[in-house]
Amino acid sequence: MSEYRPRPQFEAFHEREQRWAVIVAHRRAGKTVACVMELLTRALATSKESARYGYISPYYAQSKQVAWDYLKAFSADVAVKTNESELWVELVNGSRVRLYGADNPDALRGIYMDGVVLDEYADMRPAVWGEIIRPLLTDRRGWAVFIGTPKGKNSFYETWKAALDNPEWYTLTLKASETGLLPAEELADARKTMTAEQYEQEFECSFDAAVLGAIYAKYVAQARAQGRIGRVPWEPRALVSVAFDIGKRDATSLWFYQWVKQELHVIDFYEASGETVPHYASLLRSKGYNYDTLWLPHDAEHEHAEADKTYRGALQSLGFKALIVPQLPLIEGIEQGKLTLQRAWFDAERCDAGLEALAYYRWDFNERMNAFKSLPCHDWSSHAADSWRYLALSLKVGQQKPKEIKYDLRGYV
Repeated sequence: MSEYRPRPQFEAFHEREQRWAVIVAHRRAGKTVACVMELLTRALATSKESARYGYISPYYAQSKQVAWDYLKAFSADVAVKTNESELWVELVNGSRVRLYGADNPDALRGIYMDGVVLDEYADMRPAVWGEIIRPLLTDRRGWAVFIGTPKGKNSFYETWKAALDNPEWYTLTLKASETGLLPAEELADARKTMTAEQYEQEFECSFDAAVLGAIYAKYVAQARAQGRIGRVPWEPRALVSVAFDIGKRDATSLWFYQWVKQELHVIDFYEASGETVPHYASLLRSKGYNYDTLWLPHDAEHEHAEADKTYRGALQSLGFKALIVPQLPLIEGIEQGKLTLQRAWFDAERCDAGLEALAYYRWDFNERMNAFKSLPCHDWSSHAADSWRYLALSLKVGQQKPKEIKYDLRGYV
């Protein structure tokens, strides 16, 4: 392979014996280069037949942009095949190293892995690891490395925290103030042009710094602090409503909620991709809840789920009451979502994935202009956040609250 001299900070990582590893590193520390070389080195040294190794980042295009040139360059002397369209190299011993994106998890189904690197894990949908990637490693006892820079206390934080005192994990934290990898004058200039929170997150690996542009995070944290996230069981005597965000080519998200003793109880959350109306109808029936209304976004009145039926019409034909939420500007819907978060009670177990998405939902950021955009970032968290907004908007309709409770944009009055 092309000559590679690891930075001293990564020597122990390459020599580790643990199956699992997590690296929390400041920007420009060289973690991607180190991990691409780790994949190639292990792929070349393995005695396993037809071994398979993967590098996964949040988006396929991101993997190509960040890692493909490194993978080609470092494998040039030992690769017998290079596939530019599918982003893999095959080495002289039959092992392959391939790049993937967590935005298309279906590309990972049905395969096996002998080792995998998950880059910028904080930006990935948390379920991708447990539901898809971890099972791929099982039969061949594959290994995994989680790498990235903090973005609040999400699944990457939980992975790092759990690994710290676990001898089966290798952990490495690289802060710019300690590594000496970046010139002091560059760090000083960065401090001048970044907020304190940005600098602490990007260069000092702080998980305590707020997620940049977070929209709902503080309200989710407030709900936890106030004990409104815990065991919130379904009350069979109260009707259940469901708020949908309908994904065309991506995820569809559902929040299940009911009024119990004048409290808004959010009892369940569900999300899936690539499914049709009959799938969701079957899911609703399998829950056993007594349903009131299915609340849909305005495009459900126009998008066709079947040749002759809109999404709303298809649900109605299957016996459900389906209505369209009030159509308000995005910012008003988000504000309504904030107000509703301050009053709702959540079942911690069944709503865990949805709450994690709400905590990560954030305004998109223009790096070049150093300013937030007028729209939220569209990623794995936005579907749950959109359906939460629709839930909040449904409360503006009289049928969705007890008659003795009055509710407006300010909350309870």
